[in-house]
Amino acid sequence: MLSSSLLALVAAALLETVPGLRVRGIHAQPAPQGANGLQALEETMAVVRNRNARDYAITSPNGIDEGRWVPLGGIEQWITIRGEDRQNPVILFLHGGPGDASNPWAYAGFRSWLRAFTVVHWDQRGAGRTLGRNGTSVAATLTIDRLTQDGIELAEVLRESLHKERILLVGHSWGSTLGLFMAKRRPDLFAAFIGTGHVSDPARNYAVAHADLLRHAEALRDRRAVQELTDVGPPPYPDGRGYSVQRKWSNLFEGADRFIASTFGLALGAPGYTTKDVADWIDGQGVSAERLVPHTSALTKEQLGGAFRVPVFVVQGADDYTTPVSLARAFVQEIQAPRKAFIVIEGAGHFAVFMKADDFLNILVSRVRPLTR
Repeated sequence: MLSSSLLALVAAALLETVPGLRVRGIHAQPAPQGANGLQALEETMAVVRNRNARDYAITSPNGIDEGRWVPLGGIEQWITIRGEDRQNPVILFLHGGPGDASNPWAYAGFRSWLRAFTVVHWDQRGAGRTLGRNGTSVAATLTIDRLTQDGIELAEVLRESLHKERILLVGHSWGSTLGLFMAKRRPDLFAAFIGTGHVSDPARNYAVAHADLLRHAEALRDRRAVQELTDVGPPPYPDGRGYSVQRKWSNLFEGADRFIASTFGLALGAPGYTTKDVADWIDGQGVSAERLVPHTSALTKEQLGGAFRVPVFVVQGADDYTTPVSLARAFVQEIQAPRKAFIVIEGAGHFAVFMKADDFLNILVSRVRPLTR
């Protein structure tokens, strides 16, 4: 269970944006402890969640704003569907991680997308509210094939319930891997696949990323980064330390550390959420990674690439030091698809779809949305 002190400090930061609001146990007092502290925290967060429910509401006459459980693969899984016009094309967004559900903060992070698209966020098997609903026993069923089939079942549900012949599939990081398998297996369901923070060649990914990071650190004359990256050297690593050092510096160089911290605050203030939901979201990242990362690491570029029967777009941050740009560009060059494109967003990294959400949206509107007509 997350500590009441930590959650209360985040709640206090969130409430700074509510002028004149003062809630017991938050302002000018030590963080609350024990049962009373948790009660005070929940009361505080209820205020924040009610505010966010109001500020991010969909009020257009033909809009949609739903959260519901859907039976997929024998268990109930959580989805949200939001958009200002039901006539708009539908995007099924596949979160990364594995297990890093976007639902807890998507109400704010994707709000600008809802004028042009109806966006569906899905807490995948083993992630977020889906984990909370089904428990950790679901971990035994976490395989790439099972999640691929879950995603296909969801796409079929969406196509029928939202009255669309085909939908758009956007996958970030691990979601790009999942999306590739879904698009290959059932191209009839999708108008296009769009990968970002794209995983292209797992066998070479971390070695190429390490070299990119080291060159960037040397160009910046960042002695600490150069030293730490030199000390761990390129992979393979005997333990998790090398990967942790890489992830630390990729996040710092991309400015992603600030973005990741913001998602935690937004999750605590998510309309309809509880602190348990936030704890399930965090737990899901560990459960999913433990089960799925060994499988994703063993994938080959041949399994991810090849021939597609849907248009394929890869939209990559120019400064992505987690899933290297050079590998993503090579992926697009080597695949066969009815239409394909590699697009770079300058000044962005691995989390370009979130940190440059409006730039990403403009690409979707100009390059991808016409394919849904």
